Amino acid sequence: MWSVSGALAKNEKGDIMQFEFIVVPVQNIEMAQMELNKFLKSHRIVTVQKEFVCEGSNSFWAVSIEYLDDPGEGQKNLFGRKQKVDYRDVLSDLDFTLYSKLRELRKTIAESEGVPVYTIFTNDQLAEIVTKRVASKTDMCKIAGIGEAKIAKYAESFLKLLKSENIKENEKSGKSVSDDSRL
Repeated sequence: MWSVSGALAKNEKGDIMQFEFIVVPVQNIEMAQMELNKFLKSHRIVTVQKEFVCEGSNSFWAVSIEYLDDPGEGQKNLFGRKQKVDYRDVLSDLDFTLYSKLRELRKTIAESEGVPVYTIFTNDQLAEIVTKRVASKTDMCKIAGIGEAKIAKYAESFLKLLKSENIKENEKSGKSVSDDSRL
């Protein structure tokens, strides 16, 4: 049906990150899908990567899940909502600085449009933009929950900021823009 194996790693700050690797077969997907959804709902997920492996009737989804290993894992707060991720603990210092600037831009746009910030991009989406080193509209489309409408409306502003920050980072480190694979 599906197989699971776990692994441990530490991020730059020494936090223990766990990884779960799951194979979800295309045939008889219901049981595996229920188990995968149960796992995702009960852990503090940092990233999910998935890849479809086409092997005829033996095709499957290979899923890699990175999640935090901490006492609050899988718990809900008093209001029954999912625990929030503190991105200072998850992202490197450099990535968190960029993440914070993206949040500031999101807030400015949200205020000018009179909408809640999360309708533009969620915190999870902003963190993924940073960690996946998004550099184009195509890269941005690959992030869950970011579709053509958000790309058309917001991508240009966010990509401009990402490029500007990348140039500043390269100037500090003495690299040329073309030498850096960060963005």
